[in-house]
Amino acid sequence: MDLLIKDVTAVTMDEPQVVEHCHIGIENGRIVWLSPEAPQQPARRVIQGRGKVAMPGLINTHTHMPMTLLRGYADDYTLQEWLTQHIFPAEDRLDARCIKAGMLLGLAEAIRFGTTSISEMYFQLPTMAEACLEAGIKANLCNAATCFDQAHYDFDKAGETREMREVLERFHGADGGRIRLDAGIHAEYTSFDQVWRSNAAFAKEHGLNMQVHVSETRKEHEECLGRWGATPVQILAENGVFDTRAIAAHCVWVTPEDMEILAEKQVTVAHNPVSNLKLASGIAPVAEMRRRGVRVALGTDGVASNNSHDLFEEIKLCALLQKGVSGDPCQMPAPDALACATVQGAFAQGREEECGRLRTGMDADLILLDFDKPWLQPVHSVISSLCYTARGQDVCLTMVKGKILYENGAFHTIDVEKARREVEGYALPRILGAHA
Repeated sequence: MDLLIKDVTAVTMDEPQVVEHCHIGIENGRIVWLSPEAPQQPARRVIQGRGKVAMPGLINTHTHMPMTLLRGYADDYTLQEWLTQHIFPAEDRLDARCIKAGMLLGLAEAIRFGTTSISEMYFQLPTMAEACLEAGIKANLCNAATCFDQAHYDFDKAGETREMREVLERFHGADGGRIRLDAGIHAEYTSFDQVWRSNAAFAKEHGLNMQVHVSETRKEHEECLGRWGATPVQILAENGVFDTRAIAAHCVWVTPEDMEILAEKQVTVAHNPVSNLKLASGIAPVAEMRRRGVRVALGTDGVASNNSHDLFEEIKLCALLQKGVSGDPCQMPAPDALACATVQGAFAQGREEECGRLRTGMDADLILLDFDKPWLQPVHSVISSLCYTARGQDVCLTMVKGKILYENGAFHTIDVEKARREVEGYALPRILGAHA
C-alpha cells in the first residue's frame, strides 16, 4: 500500500456518510481500503488523521482560472459594463505566457483551498492544458466559442476550433483521463445559431461534454427573447447544444419551462453565488430547480468577478441564499450543499465513476481539513461544520489520484514564487498597458 491515512473522520458523500476513526488506504492512485478497521497490509507512508476530516476533493464546475490576473481589476460594475469596458480590453493584451502564469497562480490557490477538479473556460487552450497537466489537477477544458460576424463565420477556421483540435490530439485523455477536452460556447448573446450547431456537432462527433453561459442576467435573458422569441435555454436546446452532457453556468433567470428542459436533458447547472451577487446578476432559483429534477453543482466563476477560488465560500452561500430567499430554513440542507461541490460536480464533468465520493475502487481525489482549530470546535455535526464553518484555509492536504499536490503549506507540483514573478514581471505590465 502506498499511503494510509489512519484514525480520521471520513465524510464519504456515500453510504455510510460519516465514518469515524476511519482508515483510508491508497494504492496506485485509488482508494483500496476504507474502514474503521486497520488494514493488514503495511503502507509505505502513514498519515495520522486524528483531529482531521477527510472528504472528497471539491469540484469547481465553472472557472476562468487565468482571470486570476484580473483579481480586483474592475470591481463594482454591472456585468455588461464590467465585460465590455474593462475585462475584454484587458484580455485582448494577454498572450500564452500571461495565460500560463495566471493559470498556475489560480491553480495554486484552488488546490490550496481543496479543489481537485475544475471545469475551465478560457482561451489559449493548449497552454491551459499544459498548466493543468503540470499542476496535477483534474480538468475539463474548453475555449468558449464567440463570434459576432455571421457573414464570415467558418467553424473549421475559427480560433477555438483550431485549439480544440490541437488539445484533442495532444492532451485529451492524458494521465488516465485527468485532462479532458470539452466543447464550449460562450453564450447565446455572444454568438449565433451556426456557431451553436457546429460546436454541438463537434462535441457529439468526438464524445465531448459542453460548457456554456446561460441566462446570467435579466438583460441577457430578455434580449434573447426579443431576438428569437425563445429563452437562452430553449434556443440552445433547439440547436443541439444540450444533446451531449452539458454544464450551463449561472441560470439565474431561467423559467419553469427552462427548468423542465434542463432536467430532461440532464444538464447540470453550475451555480456561482458569490459572482452572481458581486455583479448583482441575481440569485439563481436553486431550490426550485432541484425540486424540478435539475442537477446543481458549484463554481467560483473567474476571480475577477469573485476575488477568490475558495469553494467553501460557495458551499455556505449556496445553502444560506436558498434559505433566505424562500424564508424556509429547511431549504438546501448542509448535506445537499456539500453534494453540489462533490457528487454533482463529478456528474457534471462525466467523472461520477472516478471521483466525488470516498469509495473503494475510486480515484484517491481527497482532501484533509485540520479540525483542531478554535473556530471548528466543538463538532456536533461534521457535515454542518464543513458546510457552515470550514474555510479553504482549513485544508491541510490536497490529493488527486493518490498524488499529494499540497500539504501543510508546501506545494508539490507548482512553483508558486515563479508563477508570481511571471505575473508581476510580465503579465501585469501587459494588462496595465491596455488600461493606458
